[in-house]
Amino acid sequence: MTSPATAALPDVRRADAGAVFVSHRHVPGRQHGTAVLGELLDQWSGTPWPRGILSFSCFLSADDETVLTYAQCDDARAYAPFVRSLGPAARTGAVEYRLHRTVVPDAAPRETGCVVVAAFDVDGAERQEHVIGSLVGTLENMPLAQHPGMISVNFHASVDGTRVLNYAEWTSDAAHDVFLDGASRASTLRASNDIPGVRPIGFKRYRLFGSVVR
Repeated sequence: MTSPATAALPDVRRADAGAVFVSHRHVPGRQHGTAVLGELLDQWSGTPWPRGILSFSCFLSADDETVLTYAQCDDARAYAPFVRSLGPAARTGAVEYRLHRTVVPDAAPRETGCVVVAAFDVDGAERQEHVIGSLVGTLENMPLAQHPGMISVNFHASVDGTRVLNYAEWTSDAAHDVFLDGASRASTLRASNDIPGVRPIGFKRYRLFGSVVR
């Protein structure tokens, strides 16, 4: 069973999510992107899910050039056969990840106004561990005043050892702009750019289009 599509962001740190599948697709503008995401949400919300799938969330980038999907599973084996059953439009070439480490600078609850997804190309599991540890250490040692709008950063490692993905929650675009212009951004760049076998791909800001949960 599934719930109707909602405007609720995924609970990235939910304890029962043992696997995450993330896909990106380039789209030629907002109209096409919203059409793609609307079709995906209709497919996912209109079909009974196998027990292994927990949630499915769709995002459109702030520049209207990329659609992103984020699916959480408690059993990774359920994802691929279910997506194949939905048809060609749902086959987005998702990469399988595990949530590896999280930093929550301020325990006080705050509303997420901006999601930023950054990615790294890496050479194996040891490099994944190295860059995630370096970035987590850098963020944990920074004063909160240097990034007051950061709600959480959530580092995911791909199971094939080739990618690291950071799903970061911010209070607003403006708060993320302050981070980009400040000392914190420079410190995180040094923490990742100087590691052999790690190549930053870049980041995009996203807005939630819709989500479905079991």
